[in-house]
Amino acid sequence: MKILVTYFSAEGTTRKVAEELARMIGADLFEIEPEKIYTQADINWRNPVSRCNLEKFGKKDVPVKGKIEGFDQYDTVLIGFPIWYGAAPNVVNTFCKGYDWTGKTVYAFATSGGGGIGKTAEKLDEYVNGALKVDALLVKTAEDIKNWLGL
Repeated sequence: MKILVTYFSAEGTTRKVAEELARMIGADLFEIEPEKIYTQADINWRNPVSRCNLEKFGKKDVPVKGKIEGFDQYDTVLIGFPIWYGAAPNVVNTFCKGYDWTGKTVYAFATSGGGGIGKTAEKLDEYVNGALKVDALLVKTAEDIKNWLGL
């Protein structure tokens, strides 16, 4: 089984968990980066005209840097991100649209300062068309994910 850990991290929390997880399970690692990096002002959800609010409520795609070569070789893909509005940030959804998910098992792991996991798996499902399974878990550490997956 070939595993990929991919992640988006706005402030470094998800990056830390993803990097530790990839090391622990011997998986490949790919960072989902927006073409235009988020500033602190961009992710201030309290400001109704901040970038994160305009993207989420406008249902906007967020262009992503780079592409995963040989994506078809992975059986299992773990996607990490902070919870924004009870779901993945739009940059993650845009990333997912760029690949064929047919036959893959997808596990989303989310970090959050206060919100829960909500319907994250169901909301992500539409962007990973053809995936065999989509599941999601709110985590604090890479160990949480390892235990969840039984690895």
